[in-house]
Amino acid sequence: MKKDIDFGEVEGISVAIARAISELGEPIWNVYLLNYNAHPLKNVLVTSKGYGMLEGAEVKTSVLRHMFEQVAPKSFVQIEPIDPAIFHINNEYWVSYYIDNKIFDKKFVFVPDSITEDNLIDIGMLQLQGVLHS
Repeated sequence: MKKDIDFGEVEGISVAIARAISELGEPIWNVYLLNYNAHPLKNVLVTSKGYGMLEGAEVKTSVLRHMFEQVAPKSFVQIEPIDPAIFHINNEYWVSYYIDNKIFDKKFVFVPDSITEDNLIDIGMLQLQGVLHS
């Protein structure tokens, strides 16, 4: 049972939603997993979904699952592109991974309207501006 699993405390991991500019000068938004640790993450599973209310109606996106064999130390991987049309709902990324033979997992939730120009910061590892969740 899940309650019997000893999940370690997640440290040195972040999820970012960052903006790049396309060749046509249009903004492109992507979601990234950042590993600030000095060790790799193995068998990384990221589940993403969106949910919330829009004009009084419940809205849910599809649940997507992404698998990465390894995320190298001091590096990042792109999880998925994201459409700004869903920035007004909760965007949840549940990340599970192994270090050695120990499992870690953490849920990162970007709350509605948290991904705005006012909240963008420089994310050095990505060399992009975005919203960082640790």
